[in-house]
Amino acid sequence: MLLDLGMVVGGLVVLLLAGDLLVKGAVNLSLRLGIPALLVGMTVVAFGTSAPELLVSVRAAIEDAGGLALGNVVGSNIANILLVLGAPALISAMAVGRDITRDYAIMIGASLLFIAVAFTGQIGTWQALVLLGAFALFMADSIRRGLKSRVEPDELEGADPGIGWHKITIFLVLGCIGLPLGANFLVTGATAIATDLGVSDALIGLTLVAIGTSLPELAATVMAAIRREGGVALGNIVGSNLFNLLFILGTAGLFGTMTFPPEMFRLDLWVMLGASLVLAPFIWRAAPITRVWGVVLLLGYAGYLWVLIQSGA
Repeated sequence: MLLDLGMVVGGLVVLLLAGDLLVKGAVNLSLRLGIPALLVGMTVVAFGTSAPELLVSVRAAIEDAGGLALGNVVGSNIANILLVLGAPALISAMAVGRDITRDYAIMIGASLLFIAVAFTGQIGTWQALVLLGAFALFMADSIRRGLKSRVEPDELEGADPGIGWHKITIFLVLGCIGLPLGANFLVTGATAIATDLGVSDALIGLTLVAIGTSLPELAATVMAAIRREGGVALGNIVGSNLFNLLFILGTAGLFGTMTFPPEMFRLDLWVMLGASLVLAPFIWRAAPITRVWGVVLLLGYAGYLWVLIQSGA
């Protein structure tokens, strides 16, 4: 038990340190390239924090456990918005700029595309190619906008013009490696403790696995909130959700056919879409996500988990 508790604490420490390094690297990469921190958050940070979902989903597809891969991504997208945005809002209200409006609309479009694909019953080769094609279009649009945008050092909180490329690279690499590593330590230790305490496998999978793959996003977003980098925080969430739906499931679909479980159509897909739409008023009005709304988001996530538990999922 003490060893497992040590893994939980150690994993949490690694997550926070890695999240800080990743955010610091992203902000200074933004400065060096002269592009908005939002775009770095949607690409570099989002890819780094989505590594656990990619590993879990590809492995599940190879082992013919497509339901696990699909549930992992859908559950992570729900957690990304309700939990990962709700918790940091309790620390510091997160500013929402109008520069994320286009990317948010793309995320909603990706969610609708994914739901349309879901009604085909599975993600096989052609569905995977459709998702990857949409992801390629998104990346091309992000790169095009990045080349047109320019920012000044005083526009980025925490930017240090004296940091060289080698340090930025080290920050990003250590952050991308440390986040999934810390999440693995924490989930492994917490799962062992829960098992020792007699907690059911269903509840462990429902909470620890889904939340565990969202821990990198949570760590990066918390550190971004502390550093008052709202662009990195929101860009990370929007980018991660896009990566999950288009790139991760598209890639996993090339390794094996994933069949959608019937229960996903009754609740999870619609909660995922609903959670995404909850952000609309903040983004269209450029209104900050305050502590009160942070509590609302967290209560929404708790309610979702309660419904799942009551339904015996």
